[in-house]
Amino acid sequence: MALIKYSEFTKRRKNTWRNLVVFLAILGPGIITGSVDNDAGGITTYSVAGALYGYNLLWTMIPAFLVLVVMQEMNARMGIVTGKGLADLIRENAGVKITFFIFVGLLIADIGNTTTEFAGVAGSLQVFNVSKYISVPIAAVLVWWLVVKGTYKFSERVFLIFSAFLLVYVVSALLGKPHWHDIGRAMVKPDIQYTKDYLTIVIGIIGTTIAPWMQFYMQSAVIEKGLKITDYKYTLWDVIIGSVITVVVAFFIIVACASTLHVSGIKIEEAKDAALALKPLAGDLASATFAFGLFIASIFSATILPVATAFYVCEAFGFEAGIDKKWKEAPQFYWLFTFIIIIGAAIILIPNAPLILITLWSQVANGVLLPVVLICMILIVNNKEVMGEYVNKPLNNLFGWFTIIVLIGLTLTLFVSSFF
Repeated sequence: MALIKYSEFTKRRKNTWRNLVVFLAILGPGIITGSVDNDAGGITTYSVAGALYGYNLLWTMIPAFLVLVVMQEMNARMGIVTGKGLADLIRENAGVKITFFIFVGLLIADIGNTTTEFAGVAGSLQVFNVSKYISVPIAAVLVWWLVVKGTYKFSERVFLIFSAFLLVYVVSALLGKPHWHDIGRAMVKPDIQYTKDYLTIVIGIIGTTIAPWMQFYMQSAVIEKGLKITDYKYTLWDVIIGSVITVVVAFFIIVACASTLHVSGIKIEEAKDAALALKPLAGDLASATFAFGLFIASIFSATILPVATAFYVCEAFGFEAGIDKKWKEAPQFYWLFTFIIIIGAAIILIPNAPLILITLWSQVANGVLLPVVLICMILIVNNKEVMGEYVNKPLNNLFGWFTIIVLIGLTLTLFVSSFF
C-alpha cells in the first residue's frame, strides 16, 4: 500500500514538473501583449487620470481586467484553432472594402501611438538630462535592429524581461505613501462624473488598457509561436497572468500620481511631468523609478506596436509577415515597419510638435476604433464554419457585447457633450 501511494506521489510530481516546463515554454504572448498595453500613451493617460481625479478612476481597473481576459482569450483561441491572424480572418469574412477602411483608420492611429512611444523615450531620459536628439535616434536604431536582425524567440525573451521591469511602478507608488482606506472607498463607491473631460479620460483608459492593435498582435504571436489546441489551457493562464500584470501596473501608476500630485494640486500634461513632480513630493527614488519605468515601457512598445501594425496590415492584404522571415521573404512587412519607426521618431524631433495632443487623442482613437474591431472578432469567433466546436460560450458573448455597447455609449456621450 505504501509503495502504491509513493508511486502515485512520484507520478503526480513528475506531471507537475512536466506541466510547469510546458507552461514556461508556452509563456509569452499573453504576458507580452498585456504588458505592452502599459506604454507611454497608457502611462500618460493613467498619470493624468491620477493627477486630475485622484483615486476616483481606479474603479475602471475592475471591468478593464475582466474584459481584457475575455478578449485576449478569444484572440488566442481564434489563432490556435484557425492558424490565421485576425486581420486575415476579417478580410475573409468582411470583404476587402470594409477591411481597407478599418485598417486605414488603425494605421493612422498606430502611427500616432508609435510617435507617443518615442515621446516617452525622449521624456523619460530628459529627466536624467539626456537630449531627445540623442535618445530618440539611438532608440529608433535599436528597435529597428532588434526586429530586423533578431528572431522571434530572441525578441520574445527580451520582451519578457521588459515586462518584469514594469513592476517598478509598484515601488514608485508605495514611496508616495498612498491612503489605502481612500483607495478602497474609491473602488467600491466611485464618484462617477458625466463631464466631457471625465468621459475622455475613461475612454482613454479603456482604449489604452484594451487597445485595438493588441488584438492583432496577440493572435499573430500565438501563430508565430506555433501553439496548438493541446496548449490551450497553458495559453489561458498566460493570458490571465498578462492581464493581471497590465491592471496591477496601471493601478499603481494612478495611485502614485493620486497620492502625490492630486493631493498637492499639481496638474500635469505628460508622464515626464509626473516623474519630475514626484521628486520634491516623494523623493529622488520615486522620481527615478517612475522615469525608468516610462523608458522601459516606451522602448518596449516602440518595438511591439510597429511590429503589430505591420503584421495586421500585411495579413489584411495577403502579404507575407513575421519576425522569423528574412527581408527578401517579407519585404512589405519590413518596409512598413521601418516606415512607421522613421515617421514616429521624426515627429518627436520636430521642435514644438504637439505631443500632448498626439498622445491623448491617439488613446481616444483607440477607444473609438475598438468597438469596430471587437464586433468583427465576436462575429468571427461565433462562426462555426471558422471555429467549429470552439465557438464562443454564452458568457464570452455577454462580456463581449456588453463591452461594445458601453464603448459605443461612452463615445456617443463624448461627442454629444462636445457640442453641448
